[in-house]
Amino acid sequence: MKIASLKYFALITAVTTISIISCKKDDNNSTLQVRMTDGPTNLAEVNVDIKEISVKFSDDTSSTNGWMSMSTHAGVYNLLGLQNGVDTLLATLVVPQDMVKEIRFVLGPNNSIKDTLGVVYPLTIPSGEESGLKIKVNKKLSASLETLLIDFDAALSVYKTGTGEYKLKPVLKIK
Repeated sequence: MKIASLKYFALITAVTTISIISCKKDDNNSTLQVRMTDGPTNLAEVNVDIKEISVKFSDDTSSTNGWMSMSTHAGVYNLLGLQNGVDTLLATLVVPQDMVKEIRFVLGPNNSIKDTLGVVYPLTIPSGEESGLKIKVNKKLSASLETLLIDFDAALSVYKTGTGEYKLKPVLKIK
């Protein structure tokens, strides 16, 4: 009986200690979240292959030129599934409370659209795989949790060329 009580006491002590440590606030850091949403369009799907999200701070003197890679949930996202108040968490990073200058989306090759007839077309994103899609932020982080909601406007971003190809000229806005 005494051994069971000691094990129970040790378990309670461990859980309490972990809870206290995890709740400790660091006033010098913020957790930055990048979320994505979209507005309506007349397409059935707009699929964007997100490989990495990084953030640029006001300090450009580091070896990374100010860019820090975020913990990214890489994958192909149907932008049209992110309408009417629906959004998704793309990336997080614990960062110093600093000025965020830009967010960069590095895209992969698996981008496509599906029209209302169910026909799937490749979606070309000029420079999306090389330099990424960038959005200016210019926001000072101050809270312990900062969330940037990016509206990736598919209706304004997708266009059909004269040769029948679909291209993405991204229209990204912070909400």
